Amino acid sequence: MQLHDVWFAAIGVLWTGYFFLEGFDFGIGVLTRLLARDRTERRVLINTIGPVWDGNEVWLLTAAGATFAAFPDWYATLFSGFYLPLLLVLVCLIVRGVAFEYRAKRPERGWQDRWEAALFVTSLLPAFLWGAVFANIVRGVPIDARKDYAGTTADLFGPYALLGGLATLVLFTFHGSVFAALKTTGAIRLRARRLAGRLGLAAAAVLAVFLAWTQQHTGGTGSLIALAVALAALLAAVLANRAGREGWAFGLSGVTVAATVAMLFLALFPDVMPSSLDSGWSLTAEGSASSPYTLRIMSWCAAFATPVVLLYQGWTYWVFRKRIGTQHIAGNH
Repeated sequence: MQLHDVWFAAIGVLWTGYFFLEGFDFGIGVLTRLLARDRTERRVLINTIGPVWDGNEVWLLTAAGATFAAFPDWYATLFSGFYLPLLLVLVCLIVRGVAFEYRAKRPERGWQDRWEAALFVTSLLPAFLWGAVFANIVRGVPIDARKDYAGTTADLFGPYALLGGLATLVLFTFHGSVFAALKTTGAIRLRARRLAGRLGLAAAAVLAVFLAWTQQHTGGTGSLIALAVALAALLAAVLANRAGREGWAFGLSGVTVAATVAMLFLALFPDVMPSSLDSGWSLTAEGSASSPYTLRIMSWCAAFATPVVLLYQGWTYWVFRKRIGTQHIAGNH
């Protein structure tokens, strides 16, 4: 296996980590309107991810940085052609971070309600847009002979892309609901489990159609296996949630996210961005990669830094592992 293939797989792992962690993070943000019944319950949900949301976003920075260093042509075409949706994601992430930090800076109800509304919107939009972006990456977009994106913004929101966005939105919301059931106590925990049951079935239906469409278009044996794992894990997560096994339900929903990302990357390889105009103009992992020397240096750096980051982030989750409920929220929160 060549180093460019290793780094293609590494970038897939980084996106898997991002969607696994930020997926339930986005889901909690959406649930502040779907699940919480009052301001106190919204605060409970926000507190479940309060200590970890910023660490989860580090995976996005690492995935984008690794793409820039390992596959500069891929990075250039992706971030120029998908400029508007990715800019919208960036704006949402900035506003979302401000919402977490500024919500409690003033006691007025209107101030806090506006930041909570911003948190909901800036969780929902990226959850949808990431699915649409990756659907376009896998299916192919208009790329010309100069490796430039030759389409319009409207071309990025066809039926397949919209289905991909809906699939990630519903899946992340389900992922967040089982996390909420795992991290809360009392009535909100029970409602989270009930909502997770409905969201899980909806996610299974949408995800099955999206992944089957992907498999029919560009899939192979490996992507078919990943598809089967994703759907089996999702259904198992629904059953575990129904049985009250919240830890198992969350773990299995995470397997669903990981298998879904793996399926998309397996369906994409050896391309990194297929051209819908001419297959000869597609960007490939080999043709878009940096020099072997650059990839070797990156490999040594990753081998040293990755265990440190994983240990630190794992320690963070261990420290903040306990459940919380409305009884832990002060009256003047």
